[in-house]
Amino acid sequence: MRTQYDQSDIERVIDQLAEKVAGAFAPGQTLNIVGIRTRGEILAERLTQMLRRRGFTRIGRGVLDITFYRDDLSQAGPKPVVRPTQIEVDIDACPLLLVDDVVFTGRSIRAALDALMDFGRPSVIRLAVLADRGGRELPIQADFVGLALKDVPADHRINVRFREIDEKDEIVVEPRQP
Repeated sequence: MRTQYDQSDIERVIDQLAEKVAGAFAPGQTLNIVGIRTRGEILAERLTQMLRRRGFTRIGRGVLDITFYRDDLSQAGPKPVVRPTQIEVDIDACPLLLVDDVVFTGRSIRAALDALMDFGRPSVIRLAVLADRGGRELPIQADFVGLALKDVPADHRINVRFREIDEKDEIVVEPRQP
C-alpha cells in the first residue's frame, strides 16, 4: 500500500477529479459547489477554478460547517469549534456538488446532507472526494473519487494537507495518534 502522495500527485489527482466532474455536468448549466469545512472547502475551490478553465461559467460556491449536525458532537468536548456556513447562492432546483477531502464511515457526509436541507432542495446532489478509504457505516458512496485507498489498516488515518493551511500539499497514510 502506498502511504505518501506529494504535491505533483495531488495536482494530478485533483485534475483527474475535475475531469470526471466536468464530464457529468454541462458547462452552460448552473452548478453549485459546496465544500465541507475545512479541507473540503479548499478542494472545492480548486475544483471550481479547474472547472472554470474548462468553460464552466455559472458556478455558485458555498462552504458548509457540519459541527452541529454530527452524530458524535457529544464527543467533541465542551466547546467544539464552529465556523460559519456560507451558502449565499440559491441551491433550490440546481445541481449541487458536495466536496470533502476523505470519505470513510459516511457519517460526515450524512451530517452535510442534513445541513444542506436547511438551505434548500437541490435538483441533485453529487459527492466528490479526494480520497475514499472504504469502511462505510452508512450507505453513502462518492460519485467522483480521486484516490481509492481501500486497504488502509483500521488503526491508520488518511491525513490530507493543503498548502493553504498546512503549507504543503500531500496525503499521508499514518497510524492514528493516541
